[in-house]
Amino acid sequence: MLDCLIIGGGPGGLTAAIYLARFRRRFLLIDAGSSRASWIPMSHNHAGFPDGVAGNELLDRMRRQAVRYGAPLRKGNVDSLLTREGGGFVAGIEGSDEAVEASCVILATGVEDVEPVLPDLEKAVKRGLVRHCPVCDGFEVIDQKLGVIGHGAGGVEEAVFLTTYSRDITLLTLGEPMDDLGEADAARLDAHGVKVVKTEIAEINIAAQGAAHVRFADGIADDYDSLYSALGCRIRSGLATALGATASADGPLEVSAHQETSVHGLYAVGDVVSSLNQISVAMGHAAVASSHIHRRLSSQGEKP
Repeated sequence: MLDCLIIGGGPGGLTAAIYLARFRRRFLLIDAGSSRASWIPMSHNHAGFPDGVAGNELLDRMRRQAVRYGAPLRKGNVDSLLTREGGGFVAGIEGSDEAVEASCVILATGVEDVEPVLPDLEKAVKRGLVRHCPVCDGFEVIDQKLGVIGHGAGGVEEAVFLTTYSRDITLLTLGEPMDDLGEADAARLDAHGVKVVKTEIAEINIAAQGAAHVRFADGIADDYDSLYSALGCRIRSGLATALGATASADGPLEVSAHQETSVHGLYAVGDVVSSLNQISVAMGHAAVASSHIHRRLSSQGEKP
């Protein structure tokens, strides 16, 4: 039986792999290959890279570092996770009869963005015309004309946050009603100079001149330097909640100071836990979780 199974090969999972490899632990990382970080065209927000780093380059660097210390990395999708009689866990892998048994599990499964319907979405993201994280890259859009695709409280929050960087912000509600917003939300938008377009969007095209061309259902069209998607995320916490792990009302898993969920031996790191979806946060979580696992196993007499 392994000391630990890591599920997910994004920055959080790979950080845990580097730590556990250097702790000389027996573990396996299984990655479905859908890390949100792989969509990042260039991050200027990650410490240690003054000229920026692309998401895939960062992931590749981290994989090479983990492998250098003997970390076993495997492609695959863990589609079931059960507690093991006598302690630990049994994981099933999609398309395989193999079962992986481990004393502890680190979930680094992340989130999946709810994407706007756009032609050539991946190309638009890589060109910086569609963005997801103003905390990460708001600095790069200073004084630009920005559209925020969203509705409800999430759309309001993102639009107001972006006024840190630009005074030309429009909230595009996709024709969805804003009835759930109170007078206070409307007053916030007004106070920050955020315009609101409640008309349904008929079409969005990526203009040749490097702008997002939006045509509304009433025939009016407008161009935006960048569009931010504020439609929310799907949290990939199903493996944990199926075991009874506690999640907060808005979805993320609840964890202890050591990143352990309410299920003994099941840890969670990164976006599946925190609403501050940042690479550095995921890496910090992973350092805490893997260090605690090593100390716990050692205290139980399970030496590397």
